[in-house]
Amino acid sequence: MNSLQLALRVLRVDRRTRTSAILTALGVAVATGLVLLLASLPYATQIREQRAEWQNAYQYNPDGKPVLSVGNTTDYFNGKEITRVDVAPAGDTAGLKLPPGIPQLPGPGEVLVSPQLGRLLNTTPADQLGDRFGRPVAALGEQALKYPEQLVAFVGHNPGAGADGAGKNSMRPVSAFPTRQAQPDGLLTLLSWVGIIVLLVPSLVLVASSARLTAARRERRLAALRLAGATPGQVMSMVAGETVLSAGIGAVLGLGISPALHGLATFVPWAGGTWLAADFSLPIGLTVFIVLAIPALVVLAGVLGLRRVLRNPLFATGGHEVKPLRWWRLLALPIAGAFFLYAVMNAGSSDSGTTMVLFGLLLLVGSAMVVGPWVTSAVGGTFVRIWRRPSSLLAGRRLRDDPKGAYRASAGIVLAVFTGSMALTLLPSFDSLAGGGRPFADSVLYADTTSEQARTVVDQANASLARYGQQERALAVDTVYLTQGSGRNQTAERAFVMTCSDASRLTRLGITAADCAEGTGLYAPYKMDTSGFTVVGEPDGPGRPLGTVPMKAYDENKSTDGSYVLDPSSLPAGVTPKFTSVIAPTTDANREIVRTALASAAVGIDIGSRNLHLGGQQTQLDDLRRVTVIGLIAAGVLAGCSAAVATAGSVMDRRRTFGALIAAGTPVRVLSRALRMEAALPALVATIGAGVVGVLVGMGLFSTVRPNEVVLSPWLLAPVVLGIGVALLGASVCTPALKRVQAEPLADE
Repeated sequence: MNSLQLALRVLRVDRRTRTSAILTALGVAVATGLVLLLASLPYATQIREQRAEWQNAYQYNPDGKPVLSVGNTTDYFNGKEITRVDVAPAGDTAGLKLPPGIPQLPGPGEVLVSPQLGRLLNTTPADQLGDRFGRPVAALGEQALKYPEQLVAFVGHNPGAGADGAGKNSMRPVSAFPTRQAQPDGLLTLLSWVGIIVLLVPSLVLVASSARLTAARRERRLAALRLAGATPGQVMSMVAGETVLSAGIGAVLGLGISPALHGLATFVPWAGGTWLAADFSLPIGLTVFIVLAIPALVVLAGVLGLRRVLRNPLFATGGHEVKPLRWWRLLALPIAGAFFLYAVMNAGSSDSGTTMVLFGLLLLVGSAMVVGPWVTSAVGGTFVRIWRRPSSLLAGRRLRDDPKGAYRASAGIVLAVFTGSMALTLLPSFDSLAGGGRPFADSVLYADTTSEQARTVVDQANASLARYGQQERALAVDTVYLTQGSGRNQTAERAFVMTCSDASRLTRLGITAADCAEGTGLYAPYKMDTSGFTVVGEPDGPGRPLGTVPMKAYDENKSTDGSYVLDPSSLPAGVTPKFTSVIAPTTDANREIVRTALASAAVGIDIGSRNLHLGGQQTQLDDLRRVTVIGLIAAGVLAGCSAAVATAGSVMDRRRTFGALIAAGTPVRVLSRALRMEAALPALVATIGAGVVGVLVGMGLFSTVRPNEVVLSPWLLAPVVLGIGVALLGASVCTPALKRVQAEPLADE
């Protein structure tokens, strides 16, 4: 009989071993499914970007004879992003290969739209949306879209478009559609690796807890076989066969449930949209590696756990000397912390900086497995020295005698609290970075162009606004620079060339109508002598002296960059501004109409507003919050399951002891209280420590983005409180397990 046949026989006749094998298989299935999902995220973003490569004009092939002129901009409708691609023939397009999902090239005045944009066009007045593009002639397939609900317009123009007009220089001559390999999303790739680190460990803890359900029983069985003459190799092969059976089934089950996990992941938005089911695919080689590696780790852990049986089978059947844990275990945390700090401080100095930071994070997570048992032993020692109640003494003895086994119930919770504290340190800090944007008022639309094109855009946009019956009008705001000094001592301040009344109405610099005074030529945040300034149209360009002009100071809005306002009458003759913004005020009622008028005049130019700028930031923050919440829920569920299984396994391991105590008259409630104390109190100490370390790690990670601006909120206490709650919930299974022990005949052991 080989080892696999022997394992099958044991599983067939031993109910507890069968239960342990089933739980181990489920734990491996969860770990395999999670890793397969997390590992597929970078590939999923890469596949999405690959489909959308044609939407970026700078990814087209510029080599060879040009056949097209292409430009792309980002438009918006009611806050929804619209990707617009403008194309015009520049040569013979007969042999041009189109990307998947694009049935044809749009002709002049025609547009191909995504299905979602087509529905919007059908339900929205033309002056609010349709007039921006042209006549829809076909639909784009999903293979041409980044995500199913993406709004895309592929707009055709006459040959030569882009050579003049508002969109001059915004359309590039190209010879073919993009063929390069897209890159995965860097942020989601980083988050997927963090997820693998912080979720794989709780999953393996769950597997280890399941495998320990019958550890004592199995040790006695294997020790008996060793004493009967079985060699260490035979014992190891029996354990490997038993573990391979459950872990292998679990890995196959994890592979089987991964399509369902991928299907659920398609409903989670990222970067503005959801996913296609086909996005979540892994290379076959990597899939096989993951499916084999996780069971291999479980088998390796099972074989390494046989050291005591192999070395001394006689003591494995009975008691053994308890060896105190060494103090050097405490060094693991500061050593890992020092490496993480070094990696964070040097994160931006090399290409491998991110990898070093992730490795430092992995070391910190691993150090918890080294330090945790020592902390558990210390808590047990405190019980024994201070508290004299029977339940406290029982709990203290247990924590002192087997701190590694006792910590196993807290390990998953510690990691969940660590992850939660780290995430709740990062999220408010990222929230604090939101804001900024251009100094125009929130509802003002702006389009940046050159000074010579700006007047054309303004005239065309105002003609459209008049046709639509709107009162608002667009205006061109030139940008000049007021310089002072020379060489390295030269200073330059930006100034908008506009009237004070327009500045008070259309900007958020801080200028109000009360600041405006007849004859004032310059408005600045502070009093100044204007005679020493020179006005230039662009940095380092030739300029003209500003001269002595009347100026007035205003109360600066600290959230802006403090630009000046120069009245058009004070602009020195001969200064030609290079940069001009066409701006247009809007209201909630006519915002899309004004945008349509501006977009139809400024083809090939992005039209933005501060509201959209803030909305884009909130979209990114919402993505982070969503991923964080999902990760924390998964970590919390895994931690709770591993705590419950470890507590039940602790009862099963000591079934003989508990049976004897119950038979001697020890009340079950005393044993239950002792089990709850030994499960919950170490978790209480460990979760507080994990919370502190999580906050410090979060501060370290945020310092790679913006040092000295970490925001700490009271929500940091939430993971610790939830961790303690999960620990108490997991410990609550000890009473049903004890009652089961009480109901079974002690002679079964």
